[in-house]
Amino acid sequence: MTSTDYRGRFAPSPTGPLHFGSLVAALASFLEARCHQGQWLVRIEDLDPLREPPEATGQILRSLDAHGLMADDAVRFQSRRHEAYQAAIDRLLETGHAYRCVCSRKELAQHHGRHPHQCRDGHIAAGDQPFAVRFALTDETSHWQDQLLGPQVQTVAAELDDPVILRKEGFYAYQLAVVVDDIDQGITHVVRGSDLLDMTAQQQQVYRALGATPPHWLHIPVILNDQGQKLSKQTHAPALDDTRPSDNLVQALAALGQEPPTELTRESVEQVLAWGIRHWRRAAAHLTAR
Repeated sequence: MTSTDYRGRFAPSPTGPLHFGSLVAALASFLEARCHQGQWLVRIEDLDPLREPPEATGQILRSLDAHGLMADDAVRFQSRRHEAYQAAIDRLLETGHAYRCVCSRKELAQHHGRHPHQCRDGHIAAGDQPFAVRFALTDETSHWQDQLLGPQVQTVAAELDDPVILRKEGFYAYQLAVVVDDIDQGITHVVRGSDLLDMTAQQQQVYRALGATPPHWLHIPVILNDQGQKLSKQTHAPALDDTRPSDNLVQALAALGQEPPTELTRESVEQVLAWGIRHWRRAAAHLTAR
């Protein structure tokens, strides 16, 4: 591959400082890009100000810098991209790939996922009452090749699985924004945690509805705490200690099954990353799955 063939990215939500699980995901995507002589981008998915402490974005970017994970282009902030997301929603509504939905979660639960207001039939007009916008899925059994997990099959059901792409509160949803930005930034390969695997088939339909080819997918095992929970702000994952970047990177390499030598912790960040690039074995990450 040449540098124009591979464009990857790391796209955290700034709900808190970078923790070890996030570092593992960032490092895996970075090493994949570097091993393919490709480009690696950083995107801050700051779409939900109610869940985002104002200091979190700066903390994340400082942690990435401390660990030598430098993006090949300017950092993108989704909070500055509302016009692009609205344009995509307008296009999806016009082409019949999206619809306005006034149903509450309680109503959908009571009707087993069906829309009691017949929202998919286009009965809901803008301004009638608060509404979300949902993507209109097509019944599909989706097949694709995950670059780590191998052949994947997912079945999605129209109406029952239709994801929200604009929330009633007016916030643009992850399922839309991530696709719009991946298309706009020319992302060819997505490395992310396996906790996002289940939404892949839905996202592939959004890519196609917007006239784009879905990227190649690689889902790495998520990092768990001692209670078997995914490391996250919700499970009180501690922030990375940015004063120990080489040690953190060596631990992340070990979590990815790369078997770094213990003496690597005494080397500089640049030397640790260089070792990681030289010895990166994608398949070894699969062995760490729990």
